[in-house]
Amino acid sequence: MDWSIQEIAKIAGTTSRTLRHYDDIGLLKPSRTGHNGYRYYDGPALVQLQRILLLRELGLGLPAIAEVLDRETDTVKALSSHLDWLAQEQDRLTRQIASVRQTIDTMKGDGKYMAQNMFDGFDHTQYKDEVEERWGKDAYAASDSWWRRMSAEEKQQWKDRVQKLGTDWISAAESGVAPDSTEAQDLARRHVEWLRGIPGTPTAAPGGDIKGYVTGLGEMYVADPRFAANYGGETGAIFVRDALRVYAEKNL
Repeated sequence: MDWSIQEIAKIAGTTSRTLRHYDDIGLLKPSRTGHNGYRYYDGPALVQLQRILLLRELGLGLPAIAEVLDRETDTVKALSSHLDWLAQEQDRLTRQIASVRQTIDTMKGDGKYMAQNMFDGFDHTQYKDEVEERWGKDAYAASDSWWRRMSAEEKQQWKDRVQKLGTDWISAAESGVAPDSTEAQDLARRHVEWLRGIPGTPTAAPGGDIKGYVTGLGEMYVADPRFAANYGGETGAIFVRDALRVYAEKNL
């Protein structure tokens, strides 16, 4: 069984033009083309489209998506990993919805706020186990204590700084400058300065392996799609990794 391009566009919430573009760049080929020139898609093609749309949700650009699809050929394994992530996000959003609904009910009712219930689903500690596994319990404890001491305004300023840094990295990567260029190295300097401000990391600890930490982070940005998405996808993450590596070799 297969479906026409118009049917798939409607079902998937996209457009025929988008699907034709995916075909033109080799990202998603139709399973067959009819005598009238219409494109048709079978089950495996739909699976490929589902993966493309899931990766788009992570913020990856089309070149990065193509690289992921070429590298991760075990479709079941790839979708299973993505399903795990979606399940975590679903749980987090469900808890956020419940906490906001409770706040609304409280505001309409007796006005007795329950602080312990108002921020369920907003917990930054969801990555606690992963951080402790990578860098140790002391590193997590120090950064967690630092974050909790910050005011709401300070947290927002920190988030704005991170977002601006990520945007500048993406712009530099898309402009085509080299990782060892003045522009890229200035971004690398800003990146390391940002890391130095986070307690618990080797960049903030005296005698820490700053060089190894910075270069290791660069490799992680490329390897983990969650981090790569912050830099426009894998291609952008590779640019960040290479620029950080050059900076580390010269300055750390």
